Amino acid sequence: MSLSPSAENTETPKTTYERVMLKISGEALMGDQGFGLHPPTVQRIAQEVKSVHDLGVEICMVIGGGNIFRGLSGSAQGMERTTADYMGMLATVMNALAMQSALEEVGVFTRVISAIRMDEVCEPYIRRRAVRHLEKKRVCIFAAGTGNPYFTTDTAATLRANEMACQAIFMGKNGVDGVYDKDPKIHSDAVRYDSVSYDDVLTKRLRVMDASAIALARDNNLPLIVFGLDEPGGFRGILAGEGTYTKVQG
Repeated sequence: MSLSPSAENTETPKTTYERVMLKISGEALMGDQGFGLHPPTVQRIAQEVKSVHDLGVEICMVIGGGNIFRGLSGSAQGMERTTADYMGMLATVMNALAMQSALEEVGVFTRVISAIRMDEVCEPYIRRRAVRHLEKKRVCIFAAGTGNPYFTTDTAATLRANEMACQAIFMGKNGVDGVYDKDPKIHSDAVRYDSVSYDDVLTKRLRVMDASAIALARDNNLPLIVFGLDEPGGFRGILAGEGTYTKVQG
């Protein structure tokens, strides 16, 4: 599965994907800080996105908010769940705006599209308008989840990927390069899957996405590709069929 192109090979990688969803966690933006936004990390991820955008691929993004506030954690600490979830949605808008700024600094036109109206800082979600942005080669960052409490950004990414007719969801992970039978950060004998079915993810309780998101992907036959986001060039390489990853499909 892993191919190592020669250093002399400067040809543009070929990809069969025309439109994809990139889902990353909010924690991916905080670097080694443990909280908040780490500008060099945001800039590095923006460069990864640009390298794929330069291939002509249309890109949607959903970014979590766990580096700022996580609704489930707030609820667990006694905050009313609905309020906590709305606070988490606002955190995703902050992350989306940060990524928009970083992408436009490197010359990639970007739109932040929110499921909750806040017209002064981003666009409301209108499906046909979002599709038009993608056709004009703008990166669309979907923020504020689905706009409803009790739904994760994993579910939001899967929902928007289906609505935008994406060909796959690319899930960038920190510290892992695919789906394992158990946590590789704890268990040295963890085994990585090259491919796994949606049903196995659900029945074996593999930590990929929440069950609602996996079921939505399965019901719409939407492939999920899990890869390591912390490896430079990883996103572009995976799109070209190189590198290490796990493909979740029927």
